[in-house]
Amino acid sequence: MINLTLLIIIAISLISLLSLKNVKWQNRMIFNPYMIYTKKQYDRFLLSGFIHKDLVHLLFNMIALYFFGNVVENDFYYLFGYLGYIYYIILFAGGIIIADIPNYFKYRKESFYNSLGSSGGVSAVLFAAILHRPTSSICLYFAICIPAFILGALYLIYSLYLGKKMSDHINHDAHFYGALYGVVLTILLRPAVLVSFVEKIIEFATFW
Repeated sequence: MINLTLLIIIAISLISLLSLKNVKWQNRMIFNPYMIYTKKQYDRFLLSGFIHKDLVHLLFNMIALYFFGNVVENDFYYLFGYLGYIYYIILFAGGIIIADIPNYFKYRKESFYNSLGSSGGVSAVLFAAILHRPTSSICLYFAICIPAFILGALYLIYSLYLGKKMSDHINHDAHFYGALYGVVLTILLRPAVLVSFVEKIIEFATFW
């Protein structure tokens, strides 16, 4: 088996670390709706997912991708064989792209807006994992453990609320839309996962 998740993490980490020392390079890759709209630089939708604001931002995304990405990659390989690797790339890369589309239309005529990071792709992978294993525990800070489907619901509400509030400099919209994309694509690839998701939650609720 190919460890595609690890290859993606290595690629993103190398590009992110190099871009931190090269402002010109980062400026060309960052998601800027105005530059996409006026200069037709559509590659920024994807390239912006390979750079990060700082080391903390990079580590946070890559740690999350490592834990949840390996789960989804293995699930996709088990379900679809080698075609699962292609679906996994579509899930992650598509999450990065789709997550920024709403903000493209919102800010395409405003030159000040910038965004970067692979959060949209990581969110897509995270929610694919939640669909497959809704009752498994996800531990925050390795201490507070919450069932995955509950954490997923809280994550969506939190991202939607802060996305509307816009009180910080984090692109919460990317988290929200990346997550929704992950849910939709996972269901399209295997509709039975939705039935399994509901059954597992009912069984979990009945047990408790």
